[in-house]
Amino acid sequence: MTDSNVSPLVPTRALYTVSEAVVLLNYSRSQVYELIRMGRLQTVSEGRSRRVPAEAITEYVNLLKMEAKEGGSAAAA
Repeated sequence: MTDSNVSPLVPTRALYTVSEAVVLLNYSRSQVYELIRMGRLQTVSEGRSRRVPAEAITEYVNLLKMEAKEGGSAAAA
């Protein structure tokens, strides 16, 4: 199997709506807004629209991996 046959975990778009981030992360809408409120998931705003940068989703997933390696101690805080 070549790399060209492998789908990326996060599709290559620059910005996602919060609803799209909900689907990508498989979280509820309220969970995603809580992550945003806590500063664990970064967003950008344009007018009244809030968008989640693709790299913010990747950074959040990497944060979860790091917390898992540390035994989840950071996740409990």
